[in-house]
Amino acid sequence: MKVAIYSRGNGGEGLKDELEELVSRLISNNIQVLLHFSLKEFIKPQHTVVQFFSGHKELNNSVDFLISIGGDGTILDTVTLVRNKNIPILGINYGRLGFLASISKNEIGVAVDALVNRRYVIDKRSLIHLDADIELFGDAPFGINEFSIHKRDISPMIKINTYLNGEFLNTYWCDGLILATPTGSTGYNMSCGGPIVFPEAGSLVITPVAPHNLNVRPIVVPDSYIISFEVESRSDEFICAIDARREIVQTGVQLAVKKENFSINLVRLNENNFLSTLHTKLTWGLDKRN
Repeated sequence: MKVAIYSRGNGGEGLKDELEELVSRLISNNIQVLLHFSLKEFIKPQHTVVQFFSGHKELNNSVDFLISIGGDGTILDTVTLVRNKNIPILGINYGRLGFLASISKNEIGVAVDALVNRRYVIDKRSLIHLDADIELFGDAPFGINEFSIHKRDISPMIKINTYLNGEFLNTYWCDGLILATPTGSTGYNMSCGGPIVFPEAGSLVITPVAPHNLNVRPIVVPDSYIISFEVESRSDEFICAIDARREIVQTGVQLAVKKENFSINLVRLNENNFLSTLHTKLTWGLDKRN
């Protein structure tokens, strides 16, 4: 078995200790370790069997799992590393909320045992893909959470004409618009009043950010639709974002979003399902009045 490990490397000494524990446990189970170059300084010199990688081109079908150490933002990075290679991602939560990186940093031993003994569940998560009449986001115009359009900081609200399969849906006068996947429904979408959608649902959520018209509400549409946008603004530019990446775009650029033709595999331990995540992360069912 071969396991790759990625982290943003900003966890300090705590990350160093946990990374050392993880690598030691993997090696003791005769698992090959492929470590991202950004973590080289965190590994003791005696781990000479550890190999290193720097980008997605160095990951291939020989890698059985990719372990992400960090928060949900680190998981978003790993999506651009894994791409369409079907490498399952296991997230160890070193961040705060951890909807995607759901395994506690205190459960490293449990996580390694689960991989070794095949006691885990693979969840398939759909992605979205952006097409535009100019190149945007390089060779990774896809995301697992959301695509969003925003006004520039100094700009007044923008006007976003939105179409479903070429048919006019609505014109949004707003600060921005979010198009979220079911996975992303618990992120930026939820904080802007959008609905939570189960990961298995074949749908997308369109949620306006600070709409000018109060009768405008989030809407759920099938993920088989192509959603296209035309942006008008008093400014010459607006912001496009996919997950944690963003680009400055000129008004007049044509944008269209559809479901990506590949999905991402997330590893979870058997007891961690979506409902338990909602209960834990959002404290649903917990009476905090006392």
